[in-house]
Amino acid sequence: MEQLSAQARWERFTERPLWGLAVAFAVAYAVPIVDASAGRSLTAVCTGVEWVVWGAFALDYLVRLALAPHRKTFVRRHWLDLCAVILPVLQPLRLLRLVSTLLLVGRRARMAPQIRLTTYVVGAVIGLLMFGSLAVLSVERESPHGNIRTLGDAVWWSFTTMTTVGYGDHAPTTGLGRMIAVGLMLSGIALLGVVTANIAAWFISRFEKDDVEERRQTEAIAALAEEVRLLRAEVARLTETRRGAEGCAVGNSSPAPGNEPRAS
Repeated sequence: MEQLSAQARWERFTERPLWGLAVAFAVAYAVPIVDASAGRSLTAVCTGVEWVVWGAFALDYLVRLALAPHRKTFVRRHWLDLCAVILPVLQPLRLLRLVSTLLLVGRRARMAPQIRLTTYVVGAVIGLLMFGSLAVLSVERESPHGNIRTLGDAVWWSFTTMTTVGYGDHAPTTGLGRMIAVGLMLSGIALLGVVTANIAAWFISRFEKDDVEERRQTEAIAALAEEVRLLRAEVARLTETRRGAEGCAVGNSSPAPGNEPRAS
């Protein structure tokens, strides 16, 4: 049985706790936005939870870096994780903490071998819809010219934006809102491409399996036909041998010439 490295054991040990922290981050991020009447104390608690979750993911990155056998290779392969860790420090905005946490959660999800592609895509779609709706609502609700005032409007806008339909009945008017829109559109196109490629790969795999099965059956039929041909040839040879043996037996049992019985 292959022994796991220290880094792999750490990733397996922290996978579920980090997912729990990600859920806590989602709740802490959503509460002040959904509940517009939330007091300062509740908002401060939610902000603290967001920073704690980000700090946990940052600590996880540092531990994995320390346990990696080749640290330069680890940094080069996980540069997106490093950007997600540094991003909120450069400018302490809630939106940057949201982006960095989503990136880190997504990277850890891809590392988990039991996470299937379909599950990841569905989770990514739900996460983008939820966080995109909350993010655009938080920046557009107080805009004097904004028309995204409720959570329902935000969800509808996120859905039409991700699917690149864009009815135009709701649209962001602030710079941050438009940046969120660009991110959702690009994410929607990317996810659509992943889904299309996954479906195409499934069909190709099915066709390949059918071709392999058809070739196997064709080879089996050809082998059976060859066995039948050999069996018929053997039967024909045995039949000829038997006929020859019977002919010899008949010849040996007939009277020799000159030895025929005389009539009295």
